[in-house]
Amino acid sequence: MAARPKSLQIKHVKTFIVEGVGSGGDYHNVKGGHWLIDSPISTPMSGWEKYRSSRTSWGINVLGSFCVEIEASNGTKGFATGFGGPPACWLVKQHFERFLIGADPRNTNSLFELMYRASMFYGRKGLPVAVISVIDLALWDLRGKLYGEPVYRLLGGNTRERLDFYCTGPEPATAKQIGFIGAKVPLPYGPDQGPLGLHKNVQFLQNHRERVGPTFPLRVDCYMSLNVPYTIELVAACAHLSIDWWEECLTPDDSDGFAQLKRAHPTVKFTTGEHEYSRYGFRKLIEGRNLDILQPDVMWVGGMTELQRIAAMASAYDIPVVPHASGPYSYHFVISQPNAPFQEYLANSPDGKSVLPVFGDLFTNEPIPTKGYLDVEQLDKPGFGLELNPNARLISGDQLLTPAPQKGLEPPPPTGDDAMMSGEY
Repeated sequence: MAARPKSLQIKHVKTFIVEGVGSGGDYHNVKGGHWLIDSPISTPMSGWEKYRSSRTSWGINVLGSFCVEIEASNGTKGFATGFGGPPACWLVKQHFERFLIGADPRNTNSLFELMYRASMFYGRKGLPVAVISVIDLALWDLRGKLYGEPVYRLLGGNTRERLDFYCTGPEPATAKQIGFIGAKVPLPYGPDQGPLGLHKNVQFLQNHRERVGPTFPLRVDCYMSLNVPYTIELVAACAHLSIDWWEECLTPDDSDGFAQLKRAHPTVKFTTGEHEYSRYGFRKLIEGRNLDILQPDVMWVGGMTELQRIAAMASAYDIPVVPHASGPYSYHFVISQPNAPFQEYLANSPDGKSVLPVFGDLFTNEPIPTKGYLDVEQLDKPGFGLELNPNARLISGDQLLTPAPQKGLEPPPPTGDDAMMSGEY
């Protein structure tokens, strides 16, 4: 086990973006023709015909991947990736770095609170919390390396010997053949495509059900694109298909709508959470008891520190937590949690028929499921166990911030009683 220094401080914080496509933590920054961006998928932008053919047309990949490296005073480094691109680099440099430099990197609870509360006036959700998430994951990677332990052991150890996966992609039948325990498909059409679109949705799901058989778990991702009346009608029209769950049917801000869905279909499973942020965002979802599974994304929700808090709340209500994608970051979490029964694998190959690393070529040794599962031994390396590819196409955030943006005003010098208390008089 690595020797643990008594005194430790963060010495350097570096940020990077990833040049090109297909590498890093932005799932959607992939080459044209990839199923994830260029196949029929209902989205919140489906109401405009010009934005239906490709999700990149309305900017789903506009930010791009983003990485953080945190170095401690003893030379140990933690590294993590997520999404956020150049704006994320700016936030780290101009805002969050002040809370990190000189701090003990093991104090993840305190550092999260400082960054979250300091950005509350413009954050709470979205990009600022996603940036905090990547910083937090880099800190957990660093902590694991300092202790010489994989992150899942720092979270309490493994609750099982292997991790089972379901696959999200366009080919459920292929996922079944590979060995995944279930499959999820994106819904092709939304409410704005009318009764014909609804009929096509039913036929689409009927075709997949026939291909995978009557008992294989088949799930549907609606990507925030439906409304309450349409969801109620669609679920009723698909009752004969035994859909295992309906995911993210409503906009994340319509948490009350899930109560209406549950009243209309009390025995149907509804899930959501990948686009919700922090424990505060999940509190109402949990307390409403209208959801059957929660799906936070650890690279967006606030990192491992905040995901633990969400899972603890959910466990008190017996609501399972099945994180959205996030590769090995999620694997370490799920293997350590009794109320996280399995994990999602987001098919990263262009046609969705093969199993490739979630983060592309950013790391040389990213673990991927084989035959639909992963043995816990594959996670037994310090931190998240990921080794950065020496040929990774990283661009330093410092290059993006040259010349540096204007800094904020410096705090005024202490005066009066403040000066007396600080000894500066």
